[in-house]
Amino acid sequence: MASVSHYFLLVLVFLDSHAAQPSCLPGCICSEDSFGRALQCMSISLGKIPKNHPEELKLLRIENSPLFELPQGSFINMSTLEYLWLNFNNVTVIHLGALEHLSELKELRLEGNKLCSVPWTAFQATPLLRVLDLKHNRIDVLPELALQFLVNLTYLDLSSNRLTVVSKSVFLNWLTYQKHQQPGCGAKILSSMVLALHNNPWLCDCRLRGLVQFVKSFSIPVILVNSYLICQRPLSKAGQLFHETELSACMKPQISTPSASVTIQMGQNVTLRCLARASPSPTIAWTYPLSMWREFDVLMSSTAEDTALSELVIPAAHLVDRGNYTCVASNSIGRSTLVISLHVQPAQALPAPHAPSFPSDGNAYVDLRVVKQTVHGILLEWLAVADAAEEKCFTLYLAWDETLRKEVVHIGPGINTYTVEDLLPSTKYEACLSLEGQPARRGRCVVFVTGRDHGELEARERLLHVTVVLCAVLLAVPVGAYVWAAQAPHCCREWGLHCCRQRRKTPRCPRAAPQHWDCAYREHIAVCEDGLGPRDAEGDEDKDREEDWG
Repeated sequence: MASVSHYFLLVLVFLDSHAAQPSCLPGCICSEDSFGRALQCMSISLGKIPKNHPEELKLLRIENSPLFELPQGSFINMSTLEYLWLNFNNVTVIHLGALEHLSELKELRLEGNKLCSVPWTAFQATPLLRVLDLKHNRIDVLPELALQFLVNLTYLDLSSNRLTVVSKSVFLNWLTYQKHQQPGCGAKILSSMVLALHNNPWLCDCRLRGLVQFVKSFSIPVILVNSYLICQRPLSKAGQLFHETELSACMKPQISTPSASVTIQMGQNVTLRCLARASPSPTIAWTYPLSMWREFDVLMSSTAEDTALSELVIPAAHLVDRGNYTCVASNSIGRSTLVISLHVQPAQALPAPHAPSFPSDGNAYVDLRVVKQTVHGILLEWLAVADAAEEKCFTLYLAWDETLRKEVVHIGPGINTYTVEDLLPSTKYEACLSLEGQPARRGRCVVFVTGRDHGELEARERLLHVTVVLCAVLLAVPVGAYVWAAQAPHCCREWGLHCCRQRRKTPRCPRAAPQHWDCAYREHIAVCEDGLGPRDAEGDEDKDREEDWG
């Protein structure tokens, strides 16, 4: 009887001990070998680190799974883990606290994932880490303090990533960290490091000069797996080995120009030049007061590897173009500016005999544009600059269809927008703006065409909202349309999203009677007082006269 009881007790102990050990994750292999207890999950659908694992786990290997990220606390209850192999997964994000609880970790392998960056401070939780394998990822930056918590590292593989520029301070700092690991050891180096940096798209300019010099003088304690590092850019150095490359020191842009003050006559062409010397090569931009309205061509050329020439071409300069033009040259080291003053003198033209007499426009500049389109209307915006000091009133002429129907709107000073509503389908419109009292063709005009029916207009409205393109470029202009409809280049991104508000409490403009009338003529006043909009003028609506805008 005693022997039966003893046998029954042994069975209970055996069953209890097996119940305490969790079963292995389906599709994975649980084993115990030279590494210790191991959990290996190969080519199974794992979206996160499994929580069901053997106790005192030493090795965790997950490969060819859809594992996307390592969140904080991923390895809780894995404090005994020494080897973590996560190769050939889809790991894209490692959170800052992901490696917590891995104080015994010696190897971390993340080959063939999709990492663009690594939270290097997360390695503060893994002071014993010796092997870090990050090859075949998308890492493009290696900070100078990346190795500050990896003083015991003996192998670092960053090959086949997207590194272009790395400072030599990354590795010099690592040597310093080692020397300070044990203050009593003086200058003693605790260990050497094998480093893999090959198969990266190295940009061999001044920013890589320190690393190139470091590679040329590499010796213990840093050993390169492949010392034949190759430049990929710039084109002049593509294919060169680091050992064959000589790089200059970096410097911020130095700018010069043939003339800092340019004087021309109105109507002449002028080219402003800005020469910048810098390393790395600079980018050059121009700023000037009316850049939103007056966009000029910029020609870029390179006279040498570290020198760039930028030319701002101003055709048929107007008085409105005078002012300061600032050339801004920038690179990763700094930026420099240079101001060129443009002086435009009025053209001295004598009136032709027997020419029609119009009020003088004082060399005024007018630029009219369509900046917004709605289902049944458009918003016109204009820049108008008069030579005289006082504010001017303007006249907006609208014409449409073959019947030459027309409207005239008088605009007060300080107003620069007008909405045209109730557009007809399949109709060509013309809008012209000029100084008050001037005929339409002495101002700026635009031509636009509406769709065939309201359905097409509504479809185009949805398109505009999706693409956020708010300019006349999308409005069809028939071949042979007025040349002045395309005189000024358009910059939708700048002026299309900037609609100046109408100035409040400006005086009403007096109406200017047109030279000719027709039966379709309607005149409106753009009232400038607060709270009032355009309204029909009184009288003269049924007069049968014809107005010739030509």
